[in-house]
Amino acid sequence: MKPVFRFAIVTTLLFAAGAALAANDTPVGTWKTIDDESGQAKSIVQITDNNGELQAHIVKLLNRSPEDIARDGAVAVCKKCDGERKDKPVEGMNIMWSVHKDDAVWDGGHILDPKSGKVYKVKLSMLDGGQKLNVRGYIGFSWVGRTQVWERQE
Repeated sequence: MKPVFRFAIVTTLLFAAGAALAANDTPVGTWKTIDDESGQAKSIVQITDNNGELQAHIVKLLNRSPEDIARDGAVAVCKKCDGERKDKPVEGMNIMWSVHKDDAVWDGGHILDPKSGKVYKVKLSMLDGGQKLNVRGYIGFSWVGRTQVWERQE
């Protein structure tokens, strides 16, 4: 193999590895949400970047119990939501918006709990080299709220 060809292969591999590592230092991507009370996976969420503003929508609900189905129906809708989200399907719903990078965290936005219909302020921070996402929903001060740790999906 010619040295120039080897150099091209090595350079390509280094760029690909760098891109993969850079992708893990941002919340952008697909996440499995883990309920902070039950420890059970609840949904798959896609976080996207729209001109520096993060937003998220629910791709799929997971592990719905018979009680969940009885309460919410076969197609879960946000019965307790207000406004445009009221009685709309939870799958496909935008549940996080207006989140911006602020040093090592992302905050300034809001997150919706479709189960309760409540909207909270949100703060995101990366854990475990970008493989986990600390999601803190709160009212008023960040120390008054709930935290979930989401797992990155490939």
